[in-house]
Amino acid sequence: MKQTVQFSMLLLCFLGMFSCKQKTHSKKQQTTFIYTPTKPVQGKLKGVVELGTSGFNSFVIEVDKNKNWILKDREYGVSLISEGMTNTHVINQKLQDYIQKLLHKGLDSSAIHFVVSSGAIKEDLTKLMVNELKNIGHEVKVVSPHEEAKFALKSALPKGYHENSFVVDLGSGNTKISFLKDSIVIGLETHGSKYHQKGAYDEEVYEEVSKIASKVPKHKSKYCFILGGVPYQMASPDLNQKKSYIPLSNNANHYNNLAAIKGKKVQSGLNIYKAIVETTKCEEVIFFNDGNFTIGFLLEQPF
Repeated sequence: MKQTVQFSMLLLCFLGMFSCKQKTHSKKQQTTFIYTPTKPVQGKLKGVVELGTSGFNSFVIEVDKNKNWILKDREYGVSLISEGMTNTHVINQKLQDYIQKLLHKGLDSSAIHFVVSSGAIKEDLTKLMVNELKNIGHEVKVVSPHEEAKFALKSALPKGYHENSFVVDLGSGNTKISFLKDSIVIGLETHGSKYHQKGAYDEEVYEEVSKIASKVPKHKSKYCFILGGVPYQMASPDLNQKKSYIPLSNNANHYNNLAAIKGKKVQSGLNIYKAIVETTKCEEVIFFNDGNFTIGFLLEQPF
């Protein structure tokens, strides 16, 4: 009970901070970030199926030899791995369904890839599932936290923003923070939005996330490009704009409603988000709306 009350007070304070920022920076937020991705020329279709701690997702992109790309199709599903509410048979059936859908969209089978997130592979059920999939002939790429951070950066960080920005992938199993240092991707890992299932407390997670976020250089913290399930919920009022990048609102009532309606995962995600924003003092947070870290994985595949 004490922890719940303390977190409620922290969340109210957090939301109050957003309310104040909205009054003083709302005009700046509408005008500072303008970016239109370059469309691919003579591109090829590539697809990926991703098994995460909470999500079972697929994405199709068109990409050219210069790594310019656009999202052609996406589908989000539920994995329920961290809750232990699935099995290898169910996962395999979902995988086969996704493969058939991608083939029907015009992809060649050699252009379809399968990825397991660094958060999902921590679960015993996922390890059994990966072995089962390999036994029946599927090649599965299991990414490390550093690889996932690198792929998230390749996915979400626009060209021209390498010098003043960093990327956050706020996942269920873990959160990855990444930025470029001398053209090398620095990837950092910390708690995910389901840390409450592991028995971690809000205050200790806030402190640990803050320590990790403090490693982001000051000159890299003008813009924070963010992706993940909880940021998706935060961006939900603006998703109908069909934009690749959506500046997150500072609407206090919206986040208050999310915390009340969506439950503990969103509350925990907001706690992580708050720690990152307050520590880095980033000027603007922008949601990447065109997929997840697996796009970066696809961009590294041969053309």
